[in-house]
Amino acid sequence: MDKFDQAIIAELKKNARASVSFIASQVNLSRSSVSERIKKLELNGFIRGYQVLLTESQKEGVSVYFEIQHQCARCAEVIPKFRNIPEVVTCHGISGDMDLLVFVKADSMRRIHEIRESLDMMDDIVKIKTHVVMSEWIDNR
Repeated sequence: MDKFDQAIIAELKKNARASVSFIASQVNLSRSSVSERIKKLELNGFIRGYQVLLTESQKEGVSVYFEIQHQCARCAEVIPKFRNIPEVVTCHGISGDMDLLVFVKADSMRRIHEIRESLDMMDDIVKIKTHVVMSEWIDNR
């Protein structure tokens, strides 16, 4: 991947619906060259797809972040427990008093409560803080 491919990807990240003509003008290449490069990037797996991202307030359901403190020697020991919860979207090891930051999306607050209760029952988990997502203002994915 060269600087032109990187520039094309940067433009697509800004607006995946941008026309090939517009992208070509931004990266100083011909339309046919940009079109060809996009096809190659897709075929080689650099571009896996295009998607619509809604703000949290426009989505159905409830999103929360759980800050979790555990007593395992390593985070890797407790992670399998989170893999068994289908609503878990991401799980990150973090610094500070808490050990993990877990992002969960569920259909209802009732389901969030059930997940929280099941986490509370795990012997290795010492403390949980729940943060409900109220609004989303920036998402640079």
